[in-house]
Amino acid sequence: MEAAYLKAYKNGFLQERIKKALSILKCCVLCPRTCKVNRLEGDRGVCRTGRYAKVSSYGPHFGEEDPLVGTGGSGTVFFTHCNLLCVFCQNYAISHRGEGFEVAPDGLATIMIQLQERGAHNINFVTPSHVVPHILEALPRAIEDGLNVPLVYNCGGYESIKTLALLDGIFDIYMPDLKFADDTIAQRYCNAPDYPERAKAAVKEMHRQVGDLIINERGIAERGLLVRHLVMPEGKAGTYELMGFLAGEVSKNTYVNIMNQYRPCGDAAKFRELSRSITSEEYHEAIQDANAAGITRLDQRMQRGVFL
Repeated sequence: MEAAYLKAYKNGFLQERIKKALSILKCCVLCPRTCKVNRLEGDRGVCRTGRYAKVSSYGPHFGEEDPLVGTGGSGTVFFTHCNLLCVFCQNYAISHRGEGFEVAPDGLATIMIQLQERGAHNINFVTPSHVVPHILEALPRAIEDGLNVPLVYNCGGYESIKTLALLDGIFDIYMPDLKFADDTIAQRYCNAPDYPERAKAAVKEMHRQVGDLIINERGIAERGLLVRHLVMPEGKAGTYELMGFLAGEVSKNTYVNIMNQYRPCGDAAKFRELSRSITSEEYHEAIQDANAAGITRLDQRMQRGVFL
């Protein structure tokens, strides 16, 4: 299966998308924060990113979902900063403290090519919501240098539908988090009370663009939607409701990774209910909630973990 962006490049509409995306930076409304700052002039909003993206690290990653990893790993590019800023972020030094280095489009293209040359099965952009124009701007150079593996949009789920529309026909795999079902919880932990509404709309749009996850005969994902859901203490994530949403409004064939890796990070200790890891009972209840909703296409990596 040919990567979607190759057709976009050949047909010329990739360049049109780049122009539209860069124009948004003049009064940035890339994400639901709608900061309206001129990032082309170096102004910064919630994401604290200006004209150029910042990268914290990159390399083949073998801790991702089974269909992304294969034998060569997933070619992850960890972007610095974030538009959501969860208090319990496990990458707190990157998302909140801004550790990383600025990279121009040619530099980002070079990173993609290096990852492909190292055998990565895909290019996995981690926390890309605030740097969509920067990624698009780097693609032509990467394509001209031989890039051909699928692109993965690995995000927190707090997305603008208009921004996602710019990616239609360019990204092959969407991998959003589906974090919270309740707006008061989203307000408490992310200062984003509209998160549930925004994330659900985003997941539906992503599925409209790429459909259910397609895995080839080698067990490698080629195209489609993969949803992540982090189980949280005391059921704060709202697993039952979110699995019901996926089954009822997206697809019962949605590939879901129900993750057991929550642990107190960042500022989590400031919240009593977040100051511990989840229990095996909480994790198994989440699996049962998914099955009860009709979601049975679950990533096995976490289920092979310490709780079983």
